Amino acid sequence: MRQNSRVVTLDRLESHLWAAANILRGPVDASDFKTFIFPLLFFKRICDVFDEEYEAALEESSGDIQFALFAENHRFQIPEGAHWKDVRERTANLGQALQSAFRAIEQANPDTLFGIFGDAQWSNKERLSDALIRDLLEHFSKLSLGNENVTSDLLGDAYEYLIKKFADAQNKKAGEFYTPRSVVRMMVEVLDPQEGETAYDPACGTGGMLLGVIQHAQEKGLDIKRLYGKLFGQEKNLTTSAIARINLILHGNEDFRIARGDTLRDPAFFDGDRLAQFDCVIANPPFSLESWGAESWSSDPFGRNKTGVPPNGTADFAWVQHMLASMHPKSGRMTVVVPHGVLFRMGVEGRIREAILKTDQLEAVIGLAPNLFYGAGLAACVLVFRAKKSPERKGKTIIIDASHLFKKQKAQNVLLDQQAQQIVKWYEEFQDVEGVARVVDLSEFEAHGFNLNITRYVEKKVETVEITVEEAIKNLKDSLEAAYGAEDRLRELLVREGLLK
Repeated sequence: MRQNSRVVTLDRLESHLWAAANILRGPVDASDFKTFIFPLLFFKRICDVFDEEYEAALEESSGDIQFALFAENHRFQIPEGAHWKDVRERTANLGQALQSAFRAIEQANPDTLFGIFGDAQWSNKERLSDALIRDLLEHFSKLSLGNENVTSDLLGDAYEYLIKKFADAQNKKAGEFYTPRSVVRMMVEVLDPQEGETAYDPACGTGGMLLGVIQHAQEKGLDIKRLYGKLFGQEKNLTTSAIARINLILHGNEDFRIARGDTLRDPAFFDGDRLAQFDCVIANPPFSLESWGAESWSSDPFGRNKTGVPPNGTADFAWVQHMLASMHPKSGRMTVVVPHGVLFRMGVEGRIREAILKTDQLEAVIGLAPNLFYGAGLAACVLVFRAKKSPERKGKTIIIDASHLFKKQKAQNVLLDQQAQQIVKWYEEFQDVEGVARVVDLSEFEAHGFNLNITRYVEKKVETVEITVEEAIKNLKDSLEAAYGAEDRLRELLVREGLLK
């Protein structure tokens, strides 16, 4: 089948990718679409780019095939027999052929692609028949995904679209790997990463927060290359961590480190024998995670427990403590999404909160609207910490109630970009706004038992409407007439049904 060589638009690419996912519908549960579609998309992309690089090197060398195959001419190595066209030419056992190709590519690129294709069971014919895989291969083959047809930005945008579509399909479970982009944008804007700084997400999911750092730098006109090698993330789920790596690569980023593992039990990044520390720390960790490893936290070798040991039933403060320990002591700042219970739960968590507040690193508490996050219908909030506050902010924290900022949609509320920018503006101005924001002294927190419940400090503005006596009487008459009319209609209905004479 001849590939279409026309430049691909974003709409066409998005439709093409979603149609590929729909080929799986039925034999494969919607929650598992990403396990199969993302590896195939990446496989097709790197093979098409390899072919372009090969043709360019062939032309440069006047047809020298050996030269065209040199590793120096290719971003990623595709071993013999592991190319897309090799799998496509197979007539049977296509799943096994795919799996073999994936492993061969990973082994040929150990520093960049090891484990990137995940652990999907491609050879399980009860789930993925040869006919189904053939349909997928032929569908993907309709478009060339090389650089001549699809730029990294375009492919990255389409990939993000697919991540969100899978999140929509999964809904409740999607919070583990997808954070709404406007929320990410707001959190990154608050951090304001600069050239040469490091960024770290200890619960990175599909890499959206780290990608947000790159996009922020691009929008500010910063030198993106100075951020390469400065991005770090850790993710427990194998499939999700692979998706994060693919996400960053497809967006044109190469020098990053995404580690797979349990951050709370086994953190991945160190500077000598202590935890690595970063300029910008950002995360949306799983809410109120249970059985997270509290039993080992009391003797944590990394000192993350210096403000206390959180209960084993809720890991929220463990994430906060880990992130605080990962902030650079001079330049560090951090934004983290947490459930509102973190603000007011008492007992052990109350004592941890008090100890953290006394370090005077909490710069802002931002209450968000309900139902913004997948799988979390209740409202969440964002905590902003800074290792070294500016002199005018010492001993102070701004409490922002942004719960009214959202656009209601059928399945889920949305924080619009302009609303996210308004939140950033309130944070930056750091001053009282009636019914919205209040700058609070540490002594006031202490007077309230270090309870950070937003409603204690920000009283919603009550809108009052002045009307004349005549208007009030008219409104009352209208209400009475409506009530009498309803009574008459009810009486007629009861008489008609024989329930009233």
